[in-house]
Amino acid sequence: MAKATEQKQNSQTVEVTKLDIRDVVTIATTYGEDNRHGCRRIDAAMLVLRTMCMAVSAVAVSLMVTARETSMTTLYGFEFQLHAVWSLSDSLIYLVAVSSATVIYSLLQLVLSGTRLVRRSPVIPTRTQAWFCFVADQILGYAMVSGGSAALGVTNMNRTGIRHMPLPNFCKSLGFFCDHLAISIVFALLAFLLLAASSILDALALSRCF
Repeated sequence: MAKATEQKQNSQTVEVTKLDIRDVVTIATTYGEDNRHGCRRIDAAMLVLRTMCMAVSAVAVSLMVTARETSMTTLYGFEFQLHAVWSLSDSLIYLVAVSSATVIYSLLQLVLSGTRLVRRSPVIPTRTQAWFCFVADQILGYAMVSGGSAALGVTNMNRTGIRHMPLPNFCKSLGFFCDHLAISIVFALLAFLLLAASSILDALALSRCF
């Protein structure tokens, strides 16, 4: 009788163990599916950000390289010809170079991401690539904001002149040139925000998808 009772208890223990294992497997499977779903959403958001960053950076470059104007201004009763071109300023050249690099980088990432999404594979397949994207987004973001800040100083000086110097507001005569610079800088700073958002998604991918 005691032996039969012991066997019954053992069988109940085995059944409970099987149920526990099934629960663990079910929970693990559900967690894995939720995790993959979250990574898919990160991939889709990354694709949108890459597209926006490429478009915004391209607009910043196109506005800057078309910023050129020739006009006349009067200083102490004398007329002078003003010829403004973006390539005459090192700060503006730096901003164009950084914006162009951002366009190329975003385009490459967009092509790779789109191809992998079509194949239903992860946009960032390895942890190493995730770190690379995170570092690249950080470097380009800081370069973009530094270039925008330097270019903003040049534009501000054109509008206000130099303190304690008898220089006029050149933007009164070079309105087209100054407007192009200002709008280009706004788009460059917007590209910085998009790169910052991309780096946040890179960090999320590192913490959740690997």
